Amino acid sequence: MDHHEDQILADELAALAAASGAWGGLTRLVAKLMRKNVHEIDLVVALPFEDTVERVASVLRRAGRTVGSVPEPGADQRTIRVVAGGGVGGLNPVVVTARVTKGGATDSEVRLRAAAKEGLIRQRAGEKTATGLAALLTP
Repeated sequence: MDHHEDQILADELAALAAASGAWGGLTRLVAKLMRKNVHEIDLVVALPFEDTVERVASVLRRAGRTVGSVPEPGADQRTIRVVAGGGVGGLNPVVVTARVTKGGATDSEVRLRAAAKEGLIRQRAGEKTATGLAALLTP
C-alpha cells in the first residue's frame, strides 16, 4: 500500500509529539496544514541498472528507515522510499523517494525527491537532505 508523503510526514510528526508527551492527533492535523519543502535532483549514475538500484537502496537505508511499499511503474524502474532525519538535530522527518530508471548498458538515471514539513523557522530540510544524499550517490 502506497502512502502519500504528506500522510507519512504528518504521521511521523505526530509520533514525535506523542513521544514527547504532546497530543499526536492535534500535531497530525496541524502538520497537514504546514507548508512543505521539496527538492528534486536528477542524476545519471555510471553503473548498470541493478548495481544502481543496490547502491541507491544502500545509501537510503543508511540515511533512514524504509516506509511502506511504492508501486513499481514498470520493469525498467525501481522506487525506494525512506524516512530520514533532517533539520536541527535530525528531528524533522524527511520523506526521501528515489526512482531508478534503466538507461544504457552502463548507466542509470535516478530522480531523488526529498520532502519535509516547514514550521515558522525555515530549515530547508528537504533541500539539504536531497543535496547530501545526491553527493553520496555519485561515485
